Amino acid sequence: MTTGFFSDERCFWHAGGNYAFTLPVGGLVQPVFGGLPENPETKRRLKNLMEVTGLLAELDRRGPAEVTREDLLRVHPASYLDEFKRLSDAGGGELGLRTPFARGGYEIATVSAGLAKAAVRDVVAGELPDAYALSRPPGHHCLPDFPNGFCLLANIAIAVEAARDDQGLGRVAVIDWDVHHGNGTEAIYYDRDDTLTISLHQEGNYPTDTGAVTDRGKGAGLGHNINVPLPAGTGHKAYLAAMDRIVLPALEAFRPDLIVVACGFDAAVVDPLARMQATAETFAQMTLRVKDAARRLCGGKLVLVHEGGYSEVYVPFAGHATIAALSGSSIEAPDPLAAAVAARQPRGRFDAFLLDEVERLAEEIFAEG
Repeated sequence: MTTGFFSDERCFWHAGGNYAFTLPVGGLVQPVFGGLPENPETKRRLKNLMEVTGLLAELDRRGPAEVTREDLLRVHPASYLDEFKRLSDAGGGELGLRTPFARGGYEIATVSAGLAKAAVRDVVAGELPDAYALSRPPGHHCLPDFPNGFCLLANIAIAVEAARDDQGLGRVAVIDWDVHHGNGTEAIYYDRDDTLTISLHQEGNYPTDTGAVTDRGKGAGLGHNINVPLPAGTGHKAYLAAMDRIVLPALEAFRPDLIVVACGFDAAVVDPLARMQATAETFAQMTLRVKDAARRLCGGKLVLVHEGGYSEVYVPFAGHATIAALSGSSIEAPDPLAAAVAARQPRGRFDAFLLDEVERLAEEIFAEG
């Protein structure tokens, strides 16, 4: 079987409402973008690069599943969904914090969630060994009743809960390596023990008031939420150390039936919304580690769902490296910034500090049990 790749042109048409320089959009009028970091070009260029190199032809290309009202209500209250739909039909607006959308934004958000739902469904069913969902708008910041940080629906949670109800899916681990804290996913599962949530993020970036290492879950969920707030400047070695010392042991202890990755590429060295120094190779190596863990723990069942990443130049190469690693492809898209990025990687005393900080975080996390 071949790795699944889930995408839909409509996701590229999601517009930033009043942040976009555009005619009133909707129907067949595509937006012209400007002024909002979350725009379609990073995702579109990733897909285009995969087509040019031939990687896309190696994958099992699929589209979204229908997302029903029942699917959405498992995660979001009716009051939120109704207001989102009303504003969407009326021409767009903004419901929460940094979440503008244009006319038809509600429907496009359900398509984005539908890509995640279809990827999870088909992997759980055994139709695919693993999958990548090119979802847009993203979802990991969206709380049940409050959209946040470009995220309008909780894509991963919607997909997971649909698979639980429809397919009997059990324990799920969600690893979030987007550079911003996965506060929405955390909030949804904070008091539950059937879902392990792990977020690796730049400390104090966004949101500024969440993501502390001491936030461990509550009630039945105590110990099932792990935050790994990494210092600004963290690069390749420290990210892999965090995977080896924190993420992989936590997966081994939890024994999930499915692993889902909230796959943002904004920890990359040139991203405008962060100050980290991960590379395309970093994301490839993290993917290989998680893929190996999935093989050992849950029959290889692994789904990556696209989140952030705001460098139009670099996201395509980080994404290509990730998807090639996921699928086992030998097709490469050489990193055009490899030499320059290597020269900027942390070295000497700062490198040692970062590795020591990962070790300190690991000791604090596992001391809590």
